[in-house]
Amino acid sequence: MTYCIAMRLDAGLVFLSDSRTNAGVDHINTFRKMTVIERPGDRVMVLMTAGNLSISQSVVNILHERLDRQDEENLGNLPNLFETARYIGDVVREVFQRDAAALKAFGIDFNSSIIFGGQIAGEAPRLFNIYAAGNFIEATEDTRYFQIGESKYGKPIIDRVLTGQTTFEEAAKCALISMDSTIRSNLSVGMPLDLLVYESDSLRVRQHVSIGPQNAYFNHIRALWGERLRQAFAELPDPDWQRSF
Repeated sequence: MTYCIAMRLDAGLVFLSDSRTNAGVDHINTFRKMTVIERPGDRVMVLMTAGNLSISQSVVNILHERLDRQDEENLGNLPNLFETARYIGDVVREVFQRDAAALKAFGIDFNSSIIFGGQIAGEAPRLFNIYAAGNFIEATEDTRYFQIGESKYGKPIIDRVLTGQTTFEEAAKCALISMDSTIRSNLSVGMPLDLLVYESDSLRVRQHVSIGPQNAYFNHIRALWGERLRQAFAELPDPDWQRSF
């Protein structure tokens, strides 16, 4: 399993993904879930995947193989991100047509989710959630983030913190705390992490870092977050069984 989160801010976009994949409690591997396509001055696009790894890798490999073809549409020449999201959905359906029946024969569901976002010159940054059927939705001012994979554990902090005016630093910190909550509650999510920050209209990646188990900042904020949560809990009043109920 995995956990990926992407946020749409007024200032740009923030992406965070883990890298754990498992096929049982004794078979755990590491695979990067984030793919970055950057053509400075023209376009920056980020994909994060969750679900069946073979399906996700098939989709990403097809997208890469067709990237520089001049005789057909691809991620490098489509005019806007809506058309690009539609194109990625078409590739997902192509993989479904090829593999879904064989997977079903072995009792395996066709399970794949993609977060896709970035910016192409001439339009604003955009963020999409692409489903296994190839259909998709776009982030709006009312829905500023998408999660895929093990999303439930890390959702509360995002709902409480994220707004359009959230800074990159605050959003990155919020995403990392969300990831820490998920890692602590689910063994199928794990490090290293990929964190990417994109600033609106820059048309180049602002920051892209890998965060491993020894990362000093991540270890500091996860320890401090746990300490402050315990402190806040201790400061809450105990129930008065005679008056409160």
